[in-house]
Amino acid sequence: MIVSYRCREMLRRCLQSLREHPPAGGLHTTVVDNASGDGTAEVVHEFPEIRLIELEENVGFSRANNLVLRETTAEYVLVLNPDTVLCEGTLDTLLRVMAENTRIGIAGCRLEQEDGTFDHAARRSFPTPASALGHFLGVGRSDRAPAPLAAYRAPEVSEGPVDAVNGAFMLMRREMLDEIGLFDEGYWMYMEDLDLCYRAARSGWTTWYEPSVAAVHIKAGTSGHHRRLRLNYAFHYGMYRYYRTHLAPQRSSAFNLLVYSGIALKFVVSATASAAARAGERLDRAFSQRLRPTTDRAAT
Repeated sequence: MIVSYRCREMLRRCLQSLREHPPAGGLHTTVVDNASGDGTAEVVHEFPEIRLIELEENVGFSRANNLVLRETTAEYVLVLNPDTVLCEGTLDTLLRVMAENTRIGIAGCRLEQEDGTFDHAARRSFPTPASALGHFLGVGRSDRAPAPLAAYRAPEVSEGPVDAVNGAFMLMRREMLDEIGLFDEGYWMYMEDLDLCYRAARSGWTTWYEPSVAAVHIKAGTSGHHRRLRLNYAFHYGMYRYYRTHLAPQRSSAFNLLVYSGIALKFVVSATASAAARAGERLDRAFSQRLRPTTDRAAT
């Protein structure tokens, strides 16, 4: 299943890759369009084998996926972002791995950016205050970073069991979802994948990272590199909700207050920086448009 929002060309590429590289046993695909209103949903009509659900409002990632997850009875379900492109053999390999180990509840593949470089978000450890701080400050992304700061990227995992894989590509076992539940709809967007993987692990299910097969992931393909205020809020609220649900009960009130304050501060900084960047882009476009008629007259 794919949840789409204003990503017409990316969705077309994604659906074409599913048509070209289905698993041997076949594939039933549903696209849930979150009220794009820009022609994104119409792309699905080019693929008559794919089912389309058009929503009248943007209900977010978790709720849109759950609409399909509640009704499907397939043994395996794939949650796929529209800014991904499936590669040959990926689904067959992952389905074989899951069939061979019935305790694997979630499987993910290697994610590559368009230039072929590795997307480190393909595999992750459950975030801790230290690893989250290292990740967002950038020091945890260095190969020389101390283990507690670098842990979020799960650098020690080359293949096999891992805490979490990326929600851009999650192949899940129906039996596991029946046991632990679907995506938490309290997450409008962001962190719902980590939450699901965490609940799976606590119930004894394995999340598996398989690097022998891949999908291309266009980073920030649907959200943009500079998040709008609603997305920025959703991202930081997701951090808060995850910490409050899974980590806060084991820590002191004073420490929790420090973490919540840090999340709030990061939201303010991030939202301000994103707003400034987006304003700068608008000014650049306006300036370019004002120059273009002058240039055209000079050429004439």
